[in-house]
Amino acid sequence: MLDVFKEKFMAQGFTEPSPIQTAVETPMLAGESVLGLAPTGSGKTLAFTWPILEQIHVGEGTQALILAPSQELAMQTTNVVRDWAQLIDAKVLAITGGANVKRQLEKLKKHPEIIVGTPGRITNLIGDGKLKLGHLQTMIVDEADELLTDETLDQIREILDATFAESLQLGFFSATETKILDELDRWFGQKVQKIDVRAIDQTQGIVRHRTMEVGNRHRADLLKRISRVDHLRALVFFNKMQELQHVLVDLRHQHVSFAALTSTQRQVEREKALRLFRQGKVDLLLTTDLAARGLDVPELPAVINFQLPKDVTTYIHRSGRTGRMGAAGLVITLGDDHDIRDFKKMMKSTDYEIKPAYLAGYQVVDTKPAKVKPTLTFDHPASATEPAGALHRVAGAGHPDSVREEPIVGVERPAKAAKKSAETPKKHRGHNKHSKKKGMRKKNRERFSEK
Repeated sequence: MLDVFKEKFMAQGFTEPSPIQTAVETPMLAGESVLGLAPTGSGKTLAFTWPILEQIHVGEGTQALILAPSQELAMQTTNVVRDWAQLIDAKVLAITGGANVKRQLEKLKKHPEIIVGTPGRITNLIGDGKLKLGHLQTMIVDEADELLTDETLDQIREILDATFAESLQLGFFSATETKILDELDRWFGQKVQKIDVRAIDQTQGIVRHRTMEVGNRHRADLLKRISRVDHLRALVFFNKMQELQHVLVDLRHQHVSFAALTSTQRQVEREKALRLFRQGKVDLLLTTDLAARGLDVPELPAVINFQLPKDVTTYIHRSGRTGRMGAAGLVITLGDDHDIRDFKKMMKSTDYEIKPAYLAGYQVVDTKPAKVKPTLTFDHPASATEPAGALHRVAGAGHPDSVREEPIVGVERPAKAAKKSAETPKKHRGHNKHSKKKGMRKKNRERFSEK
């Protein structure tokens, strides 16, 4: 590590690099291609940033390209790399979909040494002849398990074809391992050294993994109640945009503090939503797996799975948003009894300790709160007219809902009211409006019959 990097590293309060940062440094500085596997939040971005910057020659064109699966992750990575690159006067440019193309082209004319981008926009600029990669030495594929699939895999191979380096250094980084990561040599035609520190990495803090059983109709109501928990901010994950939009409208009507981060938004809207959440101005950030992949929200207290993750890999990446770099975290998965059974069955092969959780006041607790029967308070003593065995309400332990019902004892039941006396005079027929009308109708009939 360069001396200026060491000074900055120590100034930020760190004492030693994380396992992945230590493990990939030597092979990357030697120009070798690597596959780095490490838990979420373990410092993978800096693991490839430092070796890249140590090999950069300022003023000699674009020498490193970093690919990310989303605009948000690309911008997040850009900010990290740029923060360190300024120490050696290197320029870093973000090229992502959704951003102003003309502005990006103007900045490309300044020949940045490092480009961070999304595969779609990069391939478009290469195809239009606007981006030249003739000086490229290193290409990093971040969140490789996500990017090396379907269309993005083809785009990455297209980008490689546009380079002229005889031995381009490749770096693949991920928190989870997929089949294609075991076949990188065949797909990219060169030896890729696998470096897996997941078993020894201890950078993640203590994370509680919990479930809350709730019916589908009441899931949004439970989310609203969870949002009231003290000091809680949470990323809320959905599988489908349709469900996210439905809940979004419901929460807006209930005045819940939230923002949404989706792939259908304009970039300025996405940046605003993420900024409000990171600044703590909203309590919930509703999102999907694609939009939130790899996001780093410092000291994020919780993650909520509004809809069940489709597989273990998805759960790992979702839960990895909390408990980063030693901080404590909480992951809550919502669902009815059938959902919870399926979820536990899916997670059986993992080491996660999944337990039920409950809401008690403004806290999430592991012990089910005791049910308290409702009661009211009588401010006056039982009267003699109250029947024996009747129920009265007794004040509970200082809570409006904490009351109990007890039988009133020692009070004789009064005799039933006697039937109406035969001496009670009957109402005069004329006082009955129905009888009166009947009499009038008879009188009218007689009148017309006389005519």
